[in-house]
Amino acid sequence: MIFLQRNARATAGKEDVNNQAPEPPPQSPIKIGSDHTAMRDRNERLVLSIIRRRGALAKSEIARLTGLSAQTVSVIMRALETEGLLLKCDPVRGKVGQPTVPMRLNPEGAFFLGLKVGRRRTELMLIDFVGAPRASRVARHDYPTAEDTIRFARGAIDEILKEMPPAQRERVFGLGIGAPFQMWDWGAALGLPESAMSDWRERDIRAELETLYPWPVMLENDASAACNAELLFGGGSLPGHFVYAFLGFFVGGGLVMNSTLVTGPRGNAGALASMPVPDATGGQCQLLDVASLSGLEARLRAAGADSAFLWEARDHWELAPETLEPWLEGAARGLAHVAASATALCDLDAIVIDGWMPEELRDRLVAATAREIARIDLSGSFAPAVLAGSAGPQARALGAASLPLSARFLTEVDLPQEPEG
Repeated sequence: MIFLQRNARATAGKEDVNNQAPEPPPQSPIKIGSDHTAMRDRNERLVLSIIRRRGALAKSEIARLTGLSAQTVSVIMRALETEGLLLKCDPVRGKVGQPTVPMRLNPEGAFFLGLKVGRRRTELMLIDFVGAPRASRVARHDYPTAEDTIRFARGAIDEILKEMPPAQRERVFGLGIGAPFQMWDWGAALGLPESAMSDWRERDIRAELETLYPWPVMLENDASAACNAELLFGGGSLPGHFVYAFLGFFVGGGLVMNSTLVTGPRGNAGALASMPVPDATGGQCQLLDVASLSGLEARLRAAGADSAFLWEARDHWELAPETLEPWLEGAARGLAHVAASATALCDLDAIVIDGWMPEELRDRLVAATAREIARIDLSGSFAPAVLAGSAGPQARALGAASLPLSARFLTEVDLPQEPEG
């Protein structure tokens, strides 16, 4: 199943002005089969979703997988080719009959913008139809404000659009925003006055940006967006049910059931940062206290070391063992208990771990988490697998850009499984 963002047009917090949980947004399910237009749209999304999941496919394979007639598939794929969304591959000759002509996604078929709002970095990224980054802009800051974020986004979008050929510019289909929810609550954690980030309580950056552009603007929690990037663009084979953890300034997460990102009625499903876990003294704390890069930054500062490199480069970090090892141990222990609890509750297959960090450090964290899970008494449940994410440090920006892609071109119905035998 491919994730279709249901709550993407949620605002940036106006309902939350009193720190109360927002009302669940109204659902707007796609009307499948209600008329010919809706059915055609549904079938086109299905074809695009299958090709995105499986790679280039011939019309006969699409017909077999979907149960649609050969004539219907031919009409759909011809229309998608005419619209510039599909490209023909070289003919494949079989043992008998005419050669088949697989079709693949056209990278130039559509473009999407993603705005990732972080505590230390804000990034705008342009991706193509297959999820490849085409351009990006980055702003570094001590903390983000809504005003600065809007100003950065406008400037970065204008720069990127001007660099695009006119034919590509006409194929930009949306802007997605990945941002932590209730940003105004994070001032104290950043060592700021309570009023420093208060404009996030009053400003609706999604609505403000949408007035400036001809395409939809969508909003999702940054960690949930990163999880969507793993589902759509991550390499390798993912299990159908897993909990996802992304370690940024604070840790965040997502919940995947039946290969679909589950955000919940208020968008807070997978809010791992708040989950209680054991601390190093036998007490209890929240996961964000032990598995966030802010904790590693604090350890560096306590040791008198510079920490700016954590947010400037992600490929190689020089960290003294006495600084890194205690943080790594605490993060792995916390993630292991989150994985065990989530598995017992939701019958999951795995925890997928990614983050803004060097690949080597992520792999060490994955291995350490697996060792910690092995120490937990899981009688009556079972040990989830511990997997490394493949979307990488750019997962949140990629995920933000994936929101309009999912909403415009993909389907939320079950994709057919490959028949056995």
